[in-house]
Amino acid sequence: MNVIFRFLLCFFCLFIGTDGWGENLSALSSYHRYIRKYKDLAIEQQHKYKIPASITLAQGLLESGAGQSDLARRSNNHFGIKCHDWKGKRVYHNDDRRGECFRKYNNVEESYEDHSKFLALRSRYAPLFRLKITDYKGWAKGLQKCGYATDRKYANKLIKVIEDYKLYQYDSAKKKKSKQEKAIVQHTIYRSNGLLYVHAKSGDSLEDIAKSTGISTRKLSKYNEIPKDFPLQTDDVIYLEKKKKKADESHTRHIVQVGESMHSISQQYGIQVKSLYKLNKKDKDYVPAEGDVLKLR
Repeated sequence: MNVIFRFLLCFFCLFIGTDGWGENLSALSSYHRYIRKYKDLAIEQQHKYKIPASITLAQGLLESGAGQSDLARRSNNHFGIKCHDWKGKRVYHNDDRRGECFRKYNNVEESYEDHSKFLALRSRYAPLFRLKITDYKGWAKGLQKCGYATDRKYANKLIKVIEDYKLYQYDSAKKKKSKQEKAIVQHTIYRSNGLLYVHAKSGDSLEDIAKSTGISTRKLSKYNEIPKDFPLQTDDVIYLEKKKKKADESHTRHIVQVGESMHSISQQYGIQVKSLYKLNKKDKDYVPAEGDVLKLR
């Protein structure tokens, strides 16, 4: 009887160590801890870059092993993003090949921000941003199709994690604001002509937009080719990255309207001012007149 009792006791201990379906509770709890810790950060990124919070969380869980992988511990890299054109710190880790270069961050928040920019700033992922924010299945399939990961089950794994842990509920959640953030006017980030931008609000300055977006006033001034103290008008387009040398293929020319300048036209199409002059073989003294036709590419 003692042998039978010991056997039953061991079996019971093994069973309560799982959820009854063979999955270890310690693994489940690490997932739950990760979700509780980073869900607000994922929601914040969703409101800023229009990437579903469920997708961000699911990718973070899978790519970092719920924050427990060697890469995540060594470099705060929660999304398995490799160096590519990275100029920051780096670590080397075995992945598809031995000793591959991966990006290293000072903290997890930087990893989440860089992940959002990695998707938002690459044209290969542009079709995903036309999906509804609640279409996590479309996003999952799109990420695999666009080559984010080589795993042929990648989309299905993302969908399973999202549904198992009900991550889809965060796609409709409102962003929590700290006391400091409540005093800062928030700006919705849009994407057009392959560039990220915001619309200036009434009374805005570049410094206000810098505080809202986390991009320095100096960079905003440089990207938009305006002085730091330039007086902004309501709905002015302010780019969050460097403008292009020519417009998208859908925009080949522009007919000048009353009140337009070379700078305002450059902002409309996301073209650098010097490129607009160069495309049209004009010197800096040129003033566009109503009816002039300007090349955009």
